[in-house]
Amino acid sequence: MKTKNEAACAALLLGCLALVVGCGEGKSLVPSRKAPSYRTAPIARTDIVRTVSATGSITPRNSSKGIPVGAQVNGKLIKLYVDYNDVVTNGQVVAEIDPLVYEANYKSAIARLHMANAGVMTSECSLRQREAELVLAQKTYDRKKALAEKKMAPVADLDSAEESLAKSKAAVESARAALASAKAEVENAQASVDQAEANLSYCTIVSPVDGIVIDRKVEEGETVVSSMNAVPVLTIAEDLDTIWVAADIPEADIGGIQVGQDVTFTVDAYRTRFKGKVKQIRKASTTTSNVVTFPVIVEAENPGQKLFPGMTATLSIETARAENVLAVAAAAFRFRPKDEDRDRIAGEIPRGRKIWLAPRKEGDPLEYVLVEEGVTDDSFTSIVCEGVDAYEGREAVVGYQTANMAAMDGKDSTNPFMPKFPKRNQNKGTAPEPKK
Repeated sequence: MKTKNEAACAALLLGCLALVVGCGEGKSLVPSRKAPSYRTAPIARTDIVRTVSATGSITPRNSSKGIPVGAQVNGKLIKLYVDYNDVVTNGQVVAEIDPLVYEANYKSAIARLHMANAGVMTSECSLRQREAELVLAQKTYDRKKALAEKKMAPVADLDSAEESLAKSKAAVESARAALASAKAEVENAQASVDQAEANLSYCTIVSPVDGIVIDRKVEEGETVVSSMNAVPVLTIAEDLDTIWVAADIPEADIGGIQVGQDVTFTVDAYRTRFKGKVKQIRKASTTTSNVVTFPVIVEAENPGQKLFPGMTATLSIETARAENVLAVAAAAFRFRPKDEDRDRIAGEIPRGRKIWLAPRKEGDPLEYVLVEEGVTDDSFTSIVCEGVDAYEGREAVVGYQTANMAAMDGKDSTNPFMPKFPKRNQNKGTAPEPKK
């Protein structure tokens, strides 16, 4: 019986013998490889949807952080009528500040107004008195003048009457000025009354909008001190049944964004996709790390108020759509044949955008088709040309395939790394309908 070592040596000897025989017959032990060919992609009918992706934040309408409701006067907060998540209406009283000081100021201003009105009455009486004195002085002057002209009264009496008349006229003008001053004092006092009344009304804090309380800054009994700005007491989000999503869009994509475009977005809290529309494209750019972005506002319904302000949203903005069109991989538009392939084509190759079709049978030259690019999603591009339907099912060349790649790919000469066509009618509106 042979040992294991003897068997192994015999097998090795037989292998060497086979190698010598093979070499003697002129055969190679390395498997043959396919000649270089083309990498292709099919021209097929599909739906193309171009989208811009971005990240944004859920905000209340008309205000990114809610509408602050503040105190415009100083004082102790004696009553707070609402709390977190309470629904409020426009004009509803939400808090009260101690009004004692402001009521006293209001009453004092009213008293000053009454005094100013009394001053007006006094000035009017004084004016009437001065006007009566002026009438008497005028009559006295007229009599003295008539007597002086008839030489029946001395000239000194006429001069005295003329002086009295002038003094009466000046007294009337002074009385009129005093009356005007008294009326101005009334206006000043009325302004003080209005200011005191306004300060007193500010002690009652009301909601400026319909909404929901999302934040509370103070507690009952706390003293608020207002200086140049109103001290925040509450923050109210306006009507959370409809929300905004604020997203920053890079300048490279902002050109495709338009008001009214469909938007779908998701938040981490739910698996549901929400739908909205672009409401506003703001021109106030922001530069961060040399990247310029523009704020875009999306308005969306908030069913059941499930979306809270501050949530992070991942958006997909539909900028273009083409349904049931012939499309090909976008790489087909970037393919350029080698000179030897161009030389095999009869005639002059015209300039223009084109795609190259794979030969129908081995040995035939490449074919070209002058086309225009339609809607693209960067993976696939729709084809626009005359008689485009005739090219459905053909293979477009996207590159050259080396012999090694062909051997690895086996019978299939298409690129395994090319993106696959999306299934039709699976991306309506860039996302499925939100769950009800």
